[in-house]
Amino acid sequence: MDPVDSVSPTVGRVILNDTEVSRTLTRMAHQIVESDPDGPLLLLGIPTRGVPLAHRLAEAMRQVDGRDVAVGQLDVTMYRDDLRGQPTRAVGRTVIPGLTGSGTDTIDGVTVVLVDDVLYSGRTIRAALDALSDLGRPRAVRLAVLVDRGHRQLPIRADHVGKNLPTAAGERVRVRLAESDQVTEVRILPPVTSESSTGESR
Repeated sequence: MDPVDSVSPTVGRVILNDTEVSRTLTRMAHQIVESDPDGPLLLLGIPTRGVPLAHRLAEAMRQVDGRDVAVGQLDVTMYRDDLRGQPTRAVGRTVIPGLTGSGTDTIDGVTVVLVDDVLYSGRTIRAALDALSDLGRPRAVRLAVLVDRGHRQLPIRADHVGKNLPTAAGERVRVRLAESDQVTEVRILPPVTSESSTGESR
């Protein structure tokens, strides 16, 4: 279990509640539609919470302009640069749906939007780009994140950000979604003790 998820739900302070998360995703959906109004588009959620966020964005985009957007998921486990330190990390699944109107079942020539909950160091996204390159050659790759908390270790920037949240390096950001956590909120948590791990390497 991620140490962030094991923290009591009453610790820290709520940054976004359920209503605010929904409003934020609707705004992001508008941005994505405006940035790519035509052509095949694929939302790829990065497990764990990037996957339900991708589905929520797709539904919001459908409500914005009636567009049906394909949604899949991209497992980046074997592309992470921390496998030596966490060799027991479970491997997940990559799911690439067929894309109506693209004339292909691959990501070649498709605009891919990677979706994740929190952007931190940038290392998870680097792994996602490596994983994506093994699947094909998309027309363009964009990044949508619910929260950008700063502290980048790699030159990676999100194209669509729900909330920029300046944080101290020791603080943690926990995203909870009803699909997996029975409640939807974004909460900032205080630093852990020196003996504990933050569990964050995004």
